[in-house]
Amino acid sequence: MAVVANHRPTKAIVSKGAIRHNIEEEMKRLPKDAQLWAVVKADAYGHGALEVAKVAKEAGATGYCVAYVDEGIALREAGFTEPILVLGVTEPMSTVVLAAKYHLSLAAPSVDWLERADLALKEVNESLTVHLAVDSGMGRIGFVYEEEMAEAKARMSEWTNIEVEGIFTHFATADELDESYFVTQQDRFQKALAILGEDYKYIHTCNTATALWHEAWHSNVVRFGVGIYGMNPSGSVLPLPYELQPAMRIESEIVYVKKQPKGRSVSYGATYTSQEEEYIATLPIGYADGWLRRYSGFSVLVDGQRAEIVGRVTMDQIMIRLPKYYPVGTKVTLIGKDGEEENTFTQAADYIGTINYELTSILGQRLERIYEED
Repeated sequence: MAVVANHRPTKAIVSKGAIRHNIEEEMKRLPKDAQLWAVVKADAYGHGALEVAKVAKEAGATGYCVAYVDEGIALREAGFTEPILVLGVTEPMSTVVLAAKYHLSLAAPSVDWLERADLALKEVNESLTVHLAVDSGMGRIGFVYEEEMAEAKARMSEWTNIEVEGIFTHFATADELDESYFVTQQDRFQKALAILGEDYKYIHTCNTATALWHEAWHSNVVRFGVGIYGMNPSGSVLPLPYELQPAMRIESEIVYVKKQPKGRSVSYGATYTSQEEEYIATLPIGYADGWLRRYSGFSVLVDGQRAEIVGRVTMDQIMIRLPKYYPVGTKVTLIGKDGEEENTFTQAADYIGTINYELTSILGQRLERIYEED
């Protein structure tokens, strides 16, 4: 049972204004005939899918992308009527029927999948819209071989309960300096279009990175994901064409503070030992909230100053070394700005060797989300 910890001072604060800004800035760059669909899978990268979906719609998004049928159903049951595309592979029998009932569009990765899905739909007299997935080099799902593409094109009229409304691919290196593999994928997708045709309502290749650095190549739908949340998908490799505003900050408070003698250790494994008398404070957040053990040694912000996380991160608590005494109740910024200092998810990701949006996506459900207008 996931219980939100409302009665502790640790909060993830999400700015609706930042989300709105990021979407509106991207929409200014889109071709006139292009739409922006908000990618709200994984609970909107940890930001809260339903709240983000509302703001995205207000900002001009006309559809949504999710990973699984259940995420799409949650949007439908919350009252969203816009197009919803499920990007992952869906079980092509009973789950396809469920998707049809909720008017979700599905990714179609193969001829075999289309055959089985159409059979299941005929048995219950349901119809379904799909987008053909082309594997141009991502290696996850989709058509690879020209022979199967040709077979799919020849047999589309057989699948009478399926409407093919779209075709898409996903670029693996759109956020990198070296564009050679990106160009290879472009060439492969062009060849796929030559076989499967281009007479579809939606053609989309464009994730956030493609939108930012490749002018929404060959897309009348932009699948805008990490950009919504104000994070550079390249980390710090490529400069952004416009400002993305971080949509989330994480704040807590000191819940306990002590003067620790020289030679005393902190946390499991006694990996940190005080070299002198110092103030050690405890914060109520830990790896069960997604604040990973690897953050040991990373700094948080107290009164505009950096305070190092000392000892191992535990399940529910971390300890920090204060620059001077601060009382219980003092605000601590784990991610965000405090005075002249700032911690970003990109900095945190660089510290532990991962990407910024992995860190937001793994934040635990018990970490309370608070939504601000600005």
